[in-house]
Amino acid sequence: MERVGAARDLVLSYVHALNAIDEAMRVAIPSLERLADVLGMARSRRISRSGHIGAHSYTVHGVGCRFVSGNGTEVDVDFEADGSEIFDLWRLRWYGLSLPKAVDVTDEDLRSAVRSLQPLLAEVRPGWFSVAS
Repeated sequence: MERVGAARDLVLSYVHALNAIDEAMRVAIPSLERLADVLGMARSRRISRSGHIGAHSYTVHGVGCRFVSGNGTEVDVDFEADGSEIFDLWRLRWYGLSLPKAVDVTDEDLRSAVRSLQPLLAEVRPGWFSVAS
């Protein structure tokens, strides 16, 4: 049970970090309506595909973006067509490993943690999750 608790704390920490990045990006780029707009801005060349915005570096990839904070913590997120933020177990695990005091949890524990956090989180397609609206 302790491992699932650690995984649950990790998932909640990821969601908190993602929300903090969203807020920081909106402050740094006032025209940003939602975090997914970073993709469109990079595609239209209003910003480069990688760089620094505020206290974070970012790299746009495919249908997502990886944000790295000053302490090296990585939050990687993909976006649905409607702009909603989605993530999978790999992104959660990578986030945990990038923390200043790394947290290494199994996919099984992460899966249990995510299920325990419903309805806060929703499984939008097999293995992919979002914060419920």
